[in-house]
Amino acid sequence: MSKVLYIKANTTSPEKSRTFRISDHFVQEYRRANPNDEVITLDLCKEDIKLPTENEVNSIMIPKTEESRNNPVLKYAYQFAESDKYIIAEPMWNLSIPAMLKNYIDYVTVSGITFKYTEHGAVGLLQGKKAINIITRGGDFSHEPLKSFLMDDKYLRVVFGFMGIRDFVTITAERLDVIGEDIEAIIQRAVSEAGEIAKTF
Repeated sequence: MSKVLYIKANTTSPEKSRTFRISDHFVQEYRRANPNDEVITLDLCKEDIKLPTENEVNSIMIPKTEESRNNPVLKYAYQFAESDKYIIAEPMWNLSIPAMLKNYIDYVTVSGITFKYTEHGAVGLLQGKKAINIITRGGDFSHEPLKSFLMDDKYLRVVFGFMGIRDFVTITAERLDVIGEDIEAIIQRAVSEAGEIAKTF
């Protein structure tokens, strides 16, 4: 049985979110294909994760012991490390990821829990795990020069890889704010792709 962490990062309500239409369908099909797996939904809007304070940063940096598990600042890092698969759902914000997701990443990228320092440098501790990033964009960033501007999926791939997670798949729905586009058709294509990938994720 796998433990799956479904990370939702969007301020738009679930009823209106185009991103969640795709990701929720993925989760639905995943559950159908893997009925014994545990799927934990983490809605970052409801978590209301703030920027870490100086004291919180200091507590993140200390050596980890069994007592560290009782530190509320580290709860996200331990939950992340103890998961086997990750589903991330977010819209692009200003060429990057939503601020709430960046704050969350700062709480889970923790030395001694998701990576460690060795004599050869930093080494990820989450080897053999897998992730899927489901992302929506208003414009078309599939071609240069705009493609090079994007830091959303690229950033998550890098930071997940840093933690050892290199099996990383992306589903993208673009041009959702372009006048004249068939928005529903774009979303349905992404929903269909999500359903197929979910069967073998």
